[in-house]
Amino acid sequence: MPRTALLRDWVQTLFEPQFPVDEIRIEPASVDASFRRYFRITLPDQRTRIIMDAPPEKEDCHPFVNIASLFHEAGVHVPKIIAQDLAQGFLLLSDLGSTTYLSALQDRRAAPQLYRDANCALVAIQRASRAGVLPDYDRSLLSRELALFPDWYLGRHLGLPPDAKMQNTLDAVFAALLDNNLKQPQVFVHRDYHSRNLMAIDGSFPANPGILDFQDAVYGPVTYDPVSLYRDAYIGWPEDQELDFLIRYWEAARQVGLPVHADFHDFYRDYEWMGAQRQLKVLGIFARLCHRDGKQDYLKDMPLVMRYLRRTCERYKELRPLAHLLDTLEQQPAEVAYTF
Repeated sequence: MPRTALLRDWVQTLFEPQFPVDEIRIEPASVDASFRRYFRITLPDQRTRIIMDAPPEKEDCHPFVNIASLFHEAGVHVPKIIAQDLAQGFLLLSDLGSTTYLSALQDRRAAPQLYRDANCALVAIQRASRAGVLPDYDRSLLSRELALFPDWYLGRHLGLPPDAKMQNTLDAVFAALLDNNLKQPQVFVHRDYHSRNLMAIDGSFPANPGILDFQDAVYGPVTYDPVSLYRDAYIGWPEDQELDFLIRYWEAARQVGLPVHADFHDFYRDYEWMGAQRQLKVLGIFARLCHRDGKQDYLKDMPLVMRYLRRTCERYKELRPLAHLLDTLEQQPAEVAYTF
């Protein structure tokens, strides 16, 4: 049976006889970079709910349920799970609206308050951290993410699989990045804490922002979520503005005793090096989304991610070999293969 039919049958079991299923409007709400889909249902009394459709052979809803509870206990605004059928891969969730931070930030005047709220929520999540609850963001996982860059961005997207010299450069830079990343203090990490996963909520209660897409959360480096937020793949800021936002996070984190460096210069170096790891991963993911999954829209976001990466690599001598490699790649004709 098609999943849309399964979904309608599940909705019917939830709401009949109060509301006949043919009186309930079911519309696409959003899709993400995984196999999950989201639908907004509108009941006859005009209340709305969100259904997550996660095919169980491809996605596991259990982490979403567990982390939703964990983050709710931390005091941040995540969707409430109203009903669930984990065997079929369906969750009925409260509706956090349709205004993402990315949309709200088109009015740049809204940025200070929105990011102040995002900082408060992030600090709350990090304060709740404890070891042994979420999977570790360990060397193996970080390394698998870095491998996406040579495999998908260089090899598949540019048609330039690394030769021995290029691979040696990548290996040395990746090792330096990993050493830095793994030495950083550890906290709960949302792992995609950015403008498409934060919802701008009207009013002061429930708390702004609404937080989505947290099912891949891990226990890892303290700078990971700040760099996801302020070196966002989908919206960029001048570096002086980025620094202002970031310093406000750092001050709030220090005030509540989070394990960030007492010297902002040291914190910023860790932040940039963590960012380089994430940017290499994101470039690989965007290439994979295009060439494996047919999601070409992500290509337009690659230049901003590459600018972040180049800026960091040019700033630190240990990372400059990667900057030189990127210079070399720019001078070669890329064989970009669009296969869907």
